Parts: sequence; structure tokens; C-alpha cells
Amino acid sequence: MEVALVVQTPIYCRTSISHCKFKPLVNGVFFHGRINPSSQLSSWSDKYQGTGITSRVTASADYSKRRSRKSPISRPGGTAPKGLKPKAPIGMSTHKRDQSDEEKDGSGTTSGIYTNLDRKQAEKKIDDAEEKEMEKTSVTSRQSTVLKSDEKKNIEKLSGNEDSKLRNLGTPSKSQTEDKVDGTTLAKKWSDVIASDGIQENETSEIRDDTSASKSIRYKQVLDDLAEENFSRGSKMFVYPQVVKPGQEIEVFLNRSFSALKNESNVLIMGAFNDWKWKSFTTKLNKTELKGDWWSCRVYVPKEAYNIDFVFFNGGSVYENNERKDFVVPVEGGMDEVSFEEFLLEEKRRELEKLAAEQAERERLAEEQKRIEAEKAAIEADKLQARSEAEQTRKMVHQIMKIAVKSLNNVWHIEPSEFKGKDMVRLYYNRSSGPLDNSKELWIHGGHNNWKEGVSFSGRLVRDVRKEDGDWWYAHDRALVLDWVFADGPPESATLYDNNQLQDFHAIVPNSIPEDLYWVEEEHQIFTKLQEDRKLKEEALRAKAERTARVKAEAKEITMRKFLLSQKHIVYTEPLDVQAGNTITVIYNPSNTVLNEKPEVWFRCSFNRWTHPKGPLPPQKMLPTDSGSHVKVSVKIPLDAYIMDFVFSERQDGGTYDNNNGMDYHIPVFGGVSREPPMNIVHISVEMAPIAKVGGLGDVVTSLSRAVQDMGHNVDVILPKYDCMNLSNVKEFKFHQSYFWSGTEIKVWFGKVEGLSVYFLEPQNGMFWAGCIYGCRNDGERFGFFCHAALEFLLRSGAHPDILHCHDWSSAPIAWLFKDHYRLHGLSKARVVFTIHNLEFGAHQIGKAMAYTDKATTVSSTYSKEVSGNPVIAPHLYKFHGIVNGIDPDIWDPYNDKFIPLSYTSDNVVEGKRTAKEALQQRLGLQKSDLPLVGIITRLTVQKGIHLIKHAIWRTLERNGQVVLLGSAPDPRIQNEFVNLANQLHSSHGDRARLCLTYDEPLSHLIYAGADFILVPSIFEPCGLTQLIAMRYGSIPVVRKTGGLYDTVFDVDHDKDRAQAQGLEPNGFNFDGADTAGVDYALNRAITAWYDGRDWFNSLCKQVMEQDWSWNRPALDYMELYYAARKLGQ
Repeated sequence: MEVALVVQTPIYCRTSISHCKFKPLVNGVFFHGRINPSSQLSSWSDKYQGTGITSRVTASADYSKRRSRKSPISRPGGTAPKGLKPKAPIGMSTHKRDQSDEEKDGSGTTSGIYTNLDRKQAEKKIDDAEEKEMEKTSVTSRQSTVLKSDEKKNIEKLSGNEDSKLRNLGTPSKSQTEDKVDGTTLAKKWSDVIASDGIQENETSEIRDDTSASKSIRYKQVLDDLAEENFSRGSKMFVYPQVVKPGQEIEVFLNRSFSALKNESNVLIMGAFNDWKWKSFTTKLNKTELKGDWWSCRVYVPKEAYNIDFVFFNGGSVYENNERKDFVVPVEGGMDEVSFEEFLLEEKRRELEKLAAEQAERERLAEEQKRIEAEKAAIEADKLQARSEAEQTRKMVHQIMKIAVKSLNNVWHIEPSEFKGKDMVRLYYNRSSGPLDNSKELWIHGGHNNWKEGVSFSGRLVRDVRKEDGDWWYAHDRALVLDWVFADGPPESATLYDNNQLQDFHAIVPNSIPEDLYWVEEEHQIFTKLQEDRKLKEEALRAKAERTARVKAEAKEITMRKFLLSQKHIVYTEPLDVQAGNTITVIYNPSNTVLNEKPEVWFRCSFNRWTHPKGPLPPQKMLPTDSGSHVKVSVKIPLDAYIMDFVFSERQDGGTYDNNNGMDYHIPVFGGVSREPPMNIVHISVEMAPIAKVGGLGDVVTSLSRAVQDMGHNVDVILPKYDCMNLSNVKEFKFHQSYFWSGTEIKVWFGKVEGLSVYFLEPQNGMFWAGCIYGCRNDGERFGFFCHAALEFLLRSGAHPDILHCHDWSSAPIAWLFKDHYRLHGLSKARVVFTIHNLEFGAHQIGKAMAYTDKATTVSSTYSKEVSGNPVIAPHLYKFHGIVNGIDPDIWDPYNDKFIPLSYTSDNVVEGKRTAKEALQQRLGLQKSDLPLVGIITRLTVQKGIHLIKHAIWRTLERNGQVVLLGSAPDPRIQNEFVNLANQLHSSHGDRARLCLTYDEPLSHLIYAGADFILVPSIFEPCGLTQLIAMRYGSIPVVRKTGGLYDTVFDVDHDKDRAQAQGLEPNGFNFDGADTAGVDYALNRAITAWYDGRDWFNSLCKQVMEQDWSWNRPALDYMELYYAARKLGQ
């Protein structure tokens, strides 16, 4: 990418100007901006062509590709400058704009092209310009190379006067003059140099008007003196002016004979500014007329510069790089390094905003194009459907017309007998001819074209007293009715019909419109109706999707705020939302930490997971606040920060640390120019919902992976390819690769499951062709083989995961196989996280994995405490954490659930649940009445408290409630017990009890929506998802206090304080113990509340629906754990 950075051949090159007469340019200046076509300086360049040779500057972000080794000697493959591999310069939008402007002006081909103007006009401007004489005094070598302070002021004053004149002449805008440099700019600046060359003989010297020739002579003398002095010192290069300031041109001189380029015919400069971070440039030097082998070019110094970095080279591989140190010239009076870094970040912010806007526009246009294409396809589909329906209707009508008549003797007839469409006629019916002879009222229910639109006409018949030969009744209508029956009442209340012995009555309407035209119009009407219906449906879906997205975003925002406040009893910030570029206050309460009663607290901070380029900030002593034991400190947040990292210590040099139990403290930073690099996470599991689900493990693998992926990280899942797997839920399923390992071929398949990338391993030894997931005698061997094969697949595919996440005993071998066999052979970057879903199975494998894993979790805080004394857990408590599970809000969502009759949210929860209850009662054959309904959805095992479930069923029936159970038992004996119980209940309480002893996913959704309460009386429950899903659907959980049930359900009578500590409101009923008295205590309170306080109960349903039990918060906790695990290897 080229930038508009101009380096120009000096005026003192090749052609001697010692005999030329120069006058200071005032009106005929070279503007610091675009070349104006009306510029009056072409005559100057025409007259002195040798003095204005311009070389194009190629300032490119990819100049580092030309880098060679640094070396001061001339040889191929020499060294490039140390700064020649910078990142692509930031803020190049300025240069892109400048290039665009140059192209528009016709000046973009070569920087510094002089516009040809009328010579006489330019000379007139030169003659009319004001001139000042300069006193001619002798200048010593030393005086000619040193600028005194007063002399500098005079130079700056003169430059300011000249700039003032330029402004009066109508120079270009500030943005142009600051960002763009061309030939006119250079000429203007160098005319200033001629007018006030910055070298004065002594403090009493006086600047007077003089001729241009004298100025030129003086300028030549200054350069001669500088060249001679630098030559005598053996210096390779010098610059002029010697005090470099931003916003000016300088001339760079190289003594080729002193350099590694002494034998080279081409001499070029390659450079950039500010430690090679800003505006790179490359241009050619030209031989000067100075004594010695001096070559030079001009360089414009941008306003952002604090130093200039450059090397010389021959255009190939020979470099003069100042003995591998590069050449560095400081720039005075401009930005310092800190200001420049802030400037770069601001430039990057603007660039990112621009890129984001461009990306958003591209996405909008792509979405619009997609919508247009979808609309075209839908219109064509509607046309085809309309044509098909019209043709089908036409065939049916033709069949009906074959049996249609104008009258039926002594049953019905139409008067007049001859009529056409839209005529008013009377249809007469003889009541005594059919089953309606005793009916008090007679009605006609009519339609057309074989009841195409159902009953489209109805009317009451009136008795005709004029007819004596029967019981005749008639109705008025326009003759559009082709199909009808007679009834004893209107459509909504009729009970007795005369339908012509199930054939209905049909009449032909003659002479309505030509048949061909009719069917053309019919097809058009069908098409119009299809279009209207489709657009209404699309609009409803769009509105629902927008609302769903808005609710999810609001839930995430609320969760993030709770996350930031979750440790407020220890630390928080003001303001709570930390914004990049702002100064914030960190407030800390050491009394709740290991630093309690320490005389001092020191704050140690960095950013971006301790990887910020500026490193950790110096320790700061925290100051007391007005509120008791709290202390505080202020911190400036860098613009490129995306997270703030900190710990606390008792002394400046360390001592005791509060590092959040080894996790450190982290607070996200919003609005920065940098984004956190994504982590690469691989789940290795034997279950995954919905394709290979047995229990909650499969739900967690899918839902946690989706939540982390939604945060911007890369997540893959490796799973066995079971022969019993339902692949209908796998998208883009295809063969990926195969490899041989452990004596067999392993085929690898790839597909998308719930938006996640999944790799399926299928060993050809038949190890997973068993027709089941669990239950084989060699399950340990099968899953151990799978774990080893999964690591082998990662190694051979060249993957570099940050985290290997394994689950339960079935994939526990990952931990030790990785550490013993793969960590030192290609997968060294990875760290292992191991999650225990249920400690009741595979304790040996779990214990071994706990010893090897980097971090371990279980699925709730209370369960982690309950199992902390287990011998396989106890030695590793320092790396053991409890993180409660969540539910997937897309799968469990009453607003978008296809298995319930009415979509609902917390706003219409009462209506939605009432409708669902009625549908549930109807489906299961229960009494349709407003009774409290208790739902039980569970596996029937001892762990789930089956003796408490049986008791709760009878207790609910005693309270005149209804009960529905859905679930099955893996133990045949338990299954038979519940089969017998079901038979008993269906016989004695068939209208109020139903036990469905199977797995039925759609029915489970309907129970969650239709039940008032969901009972979960587990003896132990690591987490439990049932109570979380219940609350999502507005059902109130009734649970036993254990594991995750205790962490998520807060009793309305006893847990208000505990709930508020979690930022929640009470949401259910719970009980202690494992006996029937405990169940009765909770269940009785729940049912009584339903009977006695329906308004309060309905508000509770609304309240629990609005609590967020998704993966929003658990995903944040898991990411903190992942980062802590990764830090262990750094």
C-alpha cells in the first residue's frame, strides 16, 4: 500500500546553481497540499530544471519483503534494517485518501510533479516579491554547524511569516496541507530555507533583503561547511536542517565513499518514522556538487514523527545500516512516544469503525440480495402451487357438475328455473321430503365449487304458504351457490342435517362467465391468497426472530452486569463498565481476603491476559476510601485493552498475594481497538445432544460448546460414530479423512450439529457397531480406544488446541494419555480441563484423570462441596471448581417451541400455560378442569428418589390435583413396579393421573408448559436440568435440597436472603431429608399457594420465567477457567 510521502531530489544536485540568481518566492509558492492547476511556479522549474529533479517515493507496508541481513560491507545478501519488518502501518486511511486525491488531480503518478504555468506570470510574481538582505559575514566551520537558541527563534519567526503569507494567498485546507506532500510543498519549504537558512554568524547578525543569488550562494556555503566537517569527522551522513521538526522537509546526505555502497552506482534510502512504525518510504539519492562523494535526497517529516529511521541500499541486497543499528534522527517539537502510541490507537479505532461500517453495509447488501432472490423463488413457487390447485379444483368441479341438476322432484327446485350468475333466485325445499320434517327451523349451509372455501353462505328458510302440495320453504340468494345442505339451525349450532344421503346437494349455475376465463381468474385468486398468506407468515416469523434476538441480547447484558457485581464484596470498579481510554477507580475490600488487617495494600495490574505490550504497570499503593475498610486506586485504561488483569499484595515487593485463588482478577474492557484472540477448544466426549444423548452430559457438551462459540471462540467436538446414531440432525455430513492406527483403519467423518463442527471417529474394527452407546461388557476398552484415537487424530491433522475438555469416566483417559504420550510430541500447546458430571460411575478413571488434569470442574458448587471428601477428589481440591450447568435457550424456549399449542413469554404466561394444560389434558385423556397439575420428568432410578416420587403422586391426588409422569427405568424391576402403579392409577384415578413410561421428547415440552409444578426429589443431583427447564416454561420447581437443586432453587418462604445474595428472587419450594414428610412439607405449601393465592402464584410464574438459567453465566466462568489453565503453561 503506497502512501503519499514525498522524498525529493535536493536542489543542490548535479547542475550547479552557484551562478543562478534566486529571489525569494512569496506569491509564487509551492502549496503544502494538492498541486493547483493555476500554480505560478512552472517557469521556475523550467528555468532551473537541474535543481528540481523529483524522485517518486514508494512508501509501502510490504517493504519488509526486501529485507536482507544487516551488514556494513558490500555483499549480496546483506542485512536490511532492523525495523524493516514492522506491522502494517496503522492509519493508512489518510494515505489512501491522499492517493485518491492525487488521482483526481492528475498528480498521483509521481509525487512532486510541477505544474506547467505561464513563465511570464511566474517571473512577474518573483520580481514583485519582497526581498530581504542578509548581512554577509565570515562563518567559521564551528559557527556554521551550531544553531544558537536566538537564531532558532529567528528562523521560526521567518518561517511563520512565510506561512502567514501563504495563508493570505488561499492555501489548501488543513487536512490537505497536513496529510499531503507534493512538489509544490517541497518547493515552498525549500524557498523558506533559502530565505532563512537557519545558520547565522553570531547573535548580533541581522537578516536583510538580498538577492536570490546571494541566498543560493549562502545556502551552498552552509552545505559545503557541513559536508567538510562531517567528512573530517568520518561521518557517513548528515541531515539539514540539523534540528529536525515535524511538518518540514529535510535533506539527507550520504557520503557513499564511507559506506558499504562505495562501489554501487545506485543509492537508495529506505525508511520510516517512529521506530519503523509509521509511513514507510523508499527513494533514490542523487550525486550532489558538494566536495567529496556526497549523495542526497529530500524527506518530508510528518507531524506525527518523533524520530526518523532509515538505511541506505543499492536497490538489491547491499545495505548500509550503520553497523546493524540503522540510522536514527530525532525529531524535536512533535509527539513523544506515548502520544504517538495513543495516536496510533485512535487511528486504529477509526479504521476499525470504518471497516465495521463497511462490513455491516456488505452484510446488509448481501442480506437484501438474498431476500430478493428468496422473494423471486417464493413467487415462482406460489405460481406453480396456484396453477396446481386451480387444476385440481377444476377437475373436482367437473366431477360435481356431472351429478349436479337444476332441481330434484318434490325435494328442491329454484325459481325462476332459468337464471344466470348473480341473479336473485329462490331456492325451495320440501321439509316433508327428508329428515328435517319435524324441525322447527330450516337453514341452508352453502358453498361453491365442491365446498372449496367451506361454508361460505348460510341463511334461514321461510315457509311458503302459497304452496299447498308439500311443506315448502325458501331462501333468497344470488345464484353463486353450487353446493349446499339443509339443517335445523345455523352452522355453529345445527344438529340435524339433510345432506342428500351424504352426497350433498349440487346445482349448476348457467351462463355465469366463460369457463376458461373463470379458471384464469381462479388461478389468480389462489396466487394472490398464497402471496398474502406467505407475507403475513414471513412478517410474523421476522417479528418473532427480532424479539427473540432482543431478549437474548438483554439477557446477556444483564448477566454480564451480574458477573461484574458477583465479587462486589471483594472488588469492583467505578464505573462498573470499564471503557478503553478512560480512567477508572478500582475499589477493594481486603477484609474479605487473605490481606485482611494488612497495613498496606498494593495494586498490581496489566491488560490483555497479562500480555499487553507495555507489560505490567508499576505497583501502586492503594489509598483508603470513606467507607471503612475499602481501599482504592485509579487506573488509565489503554485504548488497545480488551481485559484488565490484576492481583493485590501486602507490599510493593510482593509478600502475601490475593490472586483470587490462583485465577487472578479479570474485568472485561469495552470499546477498545483490540479484540481478544479466540481460543481453540476441543471437547472429546462420548455423548452429544441431540444425536447421541443418554443423560445430561450430552446436553452440557452441546450447550456449553454453543455458548462459548457464540463468545467468538473456536470450538470442535470429537465423538464416536455409533451405528445407532441418528444422523438426521447432522448437517453437511461428509467423509473427512482416514488413518491407520492400532491395527485398524479409522474413518473420520465431519458434520455440523447445532452449528458446531463435529468430527466422528469410526474405527473399522467394529468397536462402535454395538447398537448402543453404553451397556457393552467392554465399555472401558471401547472408550479408552476412542480417547487414544482422538488424540492421534488431532496430532495427525496438525491441530493446535488450547484446551482439551474431557467429560466423566468415559473420556477421562484423555488426561493421562495426553500428558504421557502427546504433550511432548506435537500437542504441547494444549491444557486439559476435566469435568465430573456424576461421581457414581467410574471412580477409578476419574481419580486418575484428577491427578493428570490441569483444571477440574463439576456441575455445581454445592455438589463440589459434597464430593470434596471423596478420596479421588480430596488431594486435588486446589484445582477443583464447581460451575453450575445451564440450559440452551434456543432448544427450551416457550416462545418458539413447536411442541406446544401457543407461544408465550412472561408477558402472557398465564394464557400460554392454560392453553398448554388444556392440550396436555386432552392428549392424555385427563379431565379438562382447572386443577393444580404436578409434572414429573425423570429417569426412574434410585438416585432420582423413586420412593418419594410414588408418595408425591398419591399426595397430589389426595389434594385433588392432577399428576403426569414421563420417564422410564433402565432396571426392569423398577420399570415393572411403575407399570403396575400405572395400571392401578389409570383404573382408580384415570381422569387425574397418567404415567407415560417411555421417552417422548415432544410430550416433555408439553408437560413443562402445561404443568403448574415440576417435582425433582433426587437423593443426590450433581446439577439437574429439569428444574431449570421448568422455570424457563414458568413452572414452579419443587425440589430436595441437594447439589445443583440447592444452588438454583430458592424457597419462597425460607431463602430470600440466599437468593438476594445471588442477585435473584425466590423461585420455588424445597425440602430437607429423604423421607415422605419432607416431600409433604414442600408439596403441601405449593398446592396450597395455588389454591389460595392464584394472583401471587401467577406472578411467581412470571418471575421465574424472567430469570436467566442459560449458559450465559456458566460460559463466562468456564472461559475464566480455560484461561487459568492456559496460564499454567506460560
